[in-house]
Amino acid sequence: MGKFFHLDGKRLEEWYRCHLSGFHQWRAREHAGDYLLFPENIGPYLSIDETALSYDELYTIVTNKEAKGRKGSVVAIVKGTSAETVIKYLGKMPASKRRKVKEITLDMAANMELIARRCFPAANLVTDRFHVQKLAVEALQEMRIAYRWEALELENREMETHTT
Repeated sequence: MGKFFHLDGKRLEEWYRCHLSGFHQWRAREHAGDYLLFPENIGPYLSIDETALSYDELYTIVTNKEAKGRKGSVVAIVKGTSAETVIKYLGKMPASKRRKVKEITLDMAANMELIARRCFPAANLVTDRFHVQKLAVEALQEMRIAYRWEALELENREMETHTT
């Protein structure tokens, strides 16, 4: 039978991280906990939104819509959703690239709108359809409830006039 050898997983992980991965030479290593930028992924159509990568940590993510979630999708990931912070980090990308953005899809949060307007000044802002549909459904529900109360009040008045 063949010989078996024991592979120390911790040592292999350390060897990969320290020698094979290029981690120590990674230019973004110092600030990766706060932001990552990939200006080469900027396209004419972007999306900006916030997401929770863990229970209490929100991140702002800018993506290239034309990449459709595949390689080259991520333009930026910034820890937090503060407009001031996100604008500061997105401003590190070349202005010439940011001016080429034609359209940004976003939710209706004021901070996302401010970020989009400041960082991508030539872009048209488009509210994503999920939030538009949600608003429409909520408005319809409010109208339905108001009409239902109105109908109930009318029915109660009619019952009072017929019983007296």
